[in-house]
Amino acid sequence: MVTSAIQKVGQIGVPIKDMERAVQFYKEKLGLTLLFTAGNLAFFDCGGLRLFLSPPENEEFAHPGSVVYFTVESINESYDALKSNGVEFIDEPHLIAKMGQTETWMAFFRDTEGNTHALMSEFEV
Repeated sequence: MVTSAIQKVGQIGVPIKDMERAVQFYKEKLGLTLLFTAGNLAFFDCGGLRLFLSPPENEEFAHPGSVVYFTVESINESYDALKSNGVEFIDEPHLIAKMGQTETWMAFFRDTEGNTHALMSEFEV
């Protein structure tokens, strides 16, 4: 039997429609570090996880992609900072789950390409 011990997520691909607009959003609005671009591909660093932006390879993938959950220390401070930077949120920070002494809070937003993402903060109460 072959076993696969997945250790972490190394890269997340996000489908985009307009490269210039998407790069500006992730760089200027979210403040992520642009690692490099190659043709119609852009790669950002997100705390050691690589975020990969590209137009869909074919029509099958031409729709908003998976939700990327960006971990933040203080969800309210991050929400306020990103909102003042022009990020349009779908909702305000709210409690998603309480597991024992740990609370998980999230606030969802859309990027310029129609993808839904979230800020996520977990802390002990």
